[in-house]
Amino acid sequence: MFNLAVILRESAKAAPGKAAIRHDGGAMTYAELDALSDSVAEGLTALGIRPGDAVGLQLPNIPEFVVSYFGILKAGAVVVPLNPLLKAREVAYCLGNSRARALITWAPVAAEAVKGATEEGITDVFAVGSAGPAAPFIDLFRPATDRRPIAPRDGSDTAAIVFTSGTTGVPKGAELTHVQLYMNADIPGRLFDVRADDVVLTILPMFHVFGLSSILNVSVRFGCTLSLVPRFDAGAALEAVERDRVSIFEGVPTMFVAVLEHPGLDRYDTSSLRVAISGGAAIPAHVLDAFEHRFGVVILEGYGLTETASTTTFNISAGERRAYSVGKPIWGTETQIWDDRGNRLPPGREHVGELVTRGFHVMKGYHGQPQATAEAMAGGWLHTGDLGYVDEDGFFFIIDRKKELIIRGGYNVYPREVEEILYNHPAVAEAAVVGVPDARLGEEVAAYVSLKPGEPATTAELIAYCKDRLAAYKYPRYVEIRDALPKTANGKIAKLELARR
Repeated sequence: MFNLAVILRESAKAAPGKAAIRHDGGAMTYAELDALSDSVAEGLTALGIRPGDAVGLQLPNIPEFVVSYFGILKAGAVVVPLNPLLKAREVAYCLGNSRARALITWAPVAAEAVKGATEEGITDVFAVGSAGPAAPFIDLFRPATDRRPIAPRDGSDTAAIVFTSGTTGVPKGAELTHVQLYMNADIPGRLFDVRADDVVLTILPMFHVFGLSSILNVSVRFGCTLSLVPRFDAGAALEAVERDRVSIFEGVPTMFVAVLEHPGLDRYDTSSLRVAISGGAAIPAHVLDAFEHRFGVVILEGYGLTETASTTTFNISAGERRAYSVGKPIWGTETQIWDDRGNRLPPGREHVGELVTRGFHVMKGYHGQPQATAEAMAGGWLHTGDLGYVDEDGFFFIIDRKKELIIRGGYNVYPREVEEILYNHPAVAEAAVVGVPDARLGEEVAAYVSLKPGEPATTAELIAYCKDRLAAYKYPRYVEIRDALPKTANGKIAKLELARR
């Protein structure tokens, strides 16, 4: 029997008075976090939540996220992390697909959250902050015995359903198990030598697998301190580094760029930093070099997916890393490069193929979507859709993506989902969405449309139409109206040609 929540219980026993969380408003010790999450677990149980039931968790990086996360796990329930930016229809889909029975959300987005929950027949909705249409979060708390027993779970039971998506644009909930998430905290943490006295900048959203697995779980597993920043801003990141004496900075490439370019960078004391971790997208070589030179710390790069509980490959250590590589497969896993026929390719930059991987880190499957699971895990290997190669020493390098996924500032945007919204507009005849280079965000969302005869529409109108129906990071900032969209020989829209605009 194994429940992931044991990582909190053990750290609280080892150092009860140590700060588990630091934030702009103060701090929370491990003992306090353990006790508060016990109260949430007791409250969920009183609602009728039973082991195996799913509970939505829609919060930014605030202490209540951590309290709720471990409370849900302690109750034996399944955590379903959701982006606070999701609109009602998106919330409804995720809650319905995961069969969630309750939702913990954030007051500023509670109206959309409640609308989505109501659509799925969920009435137990609690909001952190001014409650509005939801019940106050504090109402969820129930008195609990000291060190309330953690609900027993099998290690292979699902601990979290984290939503990702494929080129179809249909969201898919990756089922991640208790043991899998533990292993993907313990092993990577040892690789970059996490220490109990580390303070980890927690600016990546914890509702994303990178923040959830590689920051939250790793930090609590090793008894570190989380320095919470609710929303990325270079100035806020630097303030937290100085205020909390942050020693580990984990982020996506756009964050490293923004910090380097911050006009007041020299005003901040960043001498506490000892290591940086980059993931989510390939970091440009010049950014890696500039950051390491400016801060005097090494950036260790890794690679992973929601479907692999975050980490798949990682650079072994500061002393053994290979710059510009995403490292080697983590302990207990295999990663290979295959061609389109399923043959393993030899090492070398000239042998680019798809990364496939297998091991404890690979999800159980997509919740309720057996066909999608079978396709993704054909032959017993997870097919990542990412292209790369491996060198003679076993270091992997990412080149490109087979999928049409757009990574905008670290967030995944799936073109088909945006296209479907555009096709619902009465004036749109054809639509194609692609990622275009952006100096600040890495990629920006661009849409190309043709209109139906006699149906006028402006670019501003189409952008606003999408904005009203999609999360803020998804809607296109650029829309171009054309007489017709280019086609390939078989009649498909030639997206590659559009992406070269």
